[in-house]
Amino acid sequence: KKLEDARSTIEPLVAYADALMLTRGILRTSVDPGEDVPIVLRVSGGSSIVGKDLSNEGITTCMEEAVRLNVSAVALSIFVGTDYEHQTLCNLATLVDQALPYGIPVLAVTAVGKELGKRDVRFLSLSCRIAAELGASYVKTYYCDEFEKIVESCPIPIVIAGGPKLETELDALEMAHNAVEKGAAGVDMGRNIWQSPHPVAMIKAIRGVVHQKMSPQEAHQVFEQNK
Repeated sequence: KKLEDARSTIEPLVAYADALMLTRGILRTSVDPGEDVPIVLRVSGGSSIVGKDLSNEGITTCMEEAVRLNVSAVALSIFVGTDYEHQTLCNLATLVDQALPYGIPVLAVTAVGKELGKRDVRFLSLSCRIAAELGASYVKTYYCDEFEKIVESCPIPIVIAGGPKLETELDALEMAHNAVEKGAAGVDMGRNIWQSPHPVAMIKAIRGVVHQKMSPQEAHQVFEQNK
């Protein structure tokens, strides 16, 4: 239900989000134009979960459209180690070239498609470093053991992906806290917020971790007080 009705899912959270990452279709149909929230526009796609390979992506939105939509950044997925590695890395380089004249930052997303087992420090370090060397402004990747090694080898800011829905809110808060403690610049969290039974309470708790350096336990108290 929360995915089907994007507007109802987004509206209560906008006031507490530092930015929203979404496609132009959802931006146009599900976000009030009067909302004063930075937009990170997803501009890669062309495949789906029912297709043969999620990594077979291209650039789906032109930079002129991004400018018209007044976005703060654009985001594109790269699939290192897949059959479409070359294609998606060239997509990133092309997008950086297209965005630079407009001064629009590019977020590279180190995607793994259906192969979640790839989320280890060696693979993610390589993916993040490649993204940085191709000119990305910042990179989104997964939290993993020895996450600090990814931060050390990546010269651009890193935000962590929320990943699949975790069992409890405290689990998600602990992941966010550990990532920030080890050098992440922030958190790009979806399912662990909007799939929570109390999404507004959860986003407030995540803000406490990222902006106020709360411990997971302190942030969980915020969650409990606001649910």
